[in-house]
Amino acid sequence: ECAYEVCELADEVGSTDAIIRAVAAAPAGTALGVATEIHLVQRLAAEHPDKRVVSLDPLICPCSTMFRIDAAHLAWVLEELMAGRVPNRITVDPETAADAKVALDRMLAIS
Repeated sequence: ECAYEVCELADEVGSTDAIIRAVAAAPAGTALGVATEIHLVQRLAAEHPDKRVVSLDPLICPCSTMFRIDAAHLAWVLEELMAGRVPNRITVDPETAADAKVALDRMLAIS
């Protein structure tokens, strides 16, 4: 989600879980600039009041797709799937699908 050059300058680069673990493991009084979705940054700041957790996004633009993931939408999708309907199906070419599967397999392997 960041340019390669930004990642090269970062102290740490990782998944959402890696960000959560890094903030939790940081000593009290640590200042952490986090470059991810604003709601996660706000949650981490609230959960770790002994640390200064701030967003590195100058626009603080919430991720509209992630923002829609809630219990009601999850229940709706599950109900649709149980009824044999696939809502919001995304299709991509076979090469993109193969590359995506490699990425997902790697993420699952390290989780």
